Amino acid sequence: MEIWARWLLVVAIIVAAVVLAKIVDWRMSKHTLPAAAATRYGVLRRSLMTAIIVLGILSGLLVVPQVRAIAAGLLASSAVVGLVVGLAAQRPLANFVAGVVIAFTQPLRLGDTVTVDGVEGVVEEIGLTYTFIKTPDNRRLVIPNEKLASDTILNSTIVSREKLAQVSVQVPLDKDLDAVVDLLKTETAGDPRAAVLVTGLNGTATVTVRSWAPDAAELDAVESDLRRRVARRLREQSVL
Repeated sequence: MEIWARWLLVVAIIVAAVVLAKIVDWRMSKHTLPAAAATRYGVLRRSLMTAIIVLGILSGLLVVPQVRAIAAGLLASSAVVGLVVGLAAQRPLANFVAGVVIAFTQPLRLGDTVTVDGVEGVVEEIGLTYTFIKTPDNRRLVIPNEKLASDTILNSTIVSREKLAQVSVQVPLDKDLDAVVDLLKTETAGDPRAAVLVTGLNGTATVTVRSWAPDAAELDAVESDLRRRVARRLREQSVL
């Protein structure tokens, strides 16, 4: 076979491997999973795509006699293991290994609210080498996985996504605080974990109403609703 025909076959094999990897990724992307499983599944998808493409390239090189021995050695011997170990000290592969570790140890998951280096945001994507965190002002914090695997992360939702919503009002001291507390409790009667507390006495009484939002995204809306209900109820009773 002519050398140009061999290289054309190499290109065809590599293209076929890329197409196969895309098809596998597309089929795997159709599954809807909870956050913990989705995190592992996403890394598995990318790892499988990479493996298919790498194997396609090495298989294609087997067609060319000049590089056949090298490709065959990489495919059939322990050279692959040696190559991985040798490159593990390099940053890109170290980030890849860290991404796999993060996916299976779950210090953070897709959708978690985390704080890294003083920046808070929601985990949007965990890639093979980088993790993308969406900040409240819609920016993206791109962090190497190696850094996430070695640094301290504040994860606000690793146990529960719920957030404490609370609003405070100032009540004149000449008002009946017991009556005010009882009045505001009627606004949170449907939530057994809600509370109405007197949290301060300094010229006026500070009354705080606490409830729970299902997650960080709903926190502002829950607090806004609490403020409106509290203000309406206090106006109705001429407290404000």
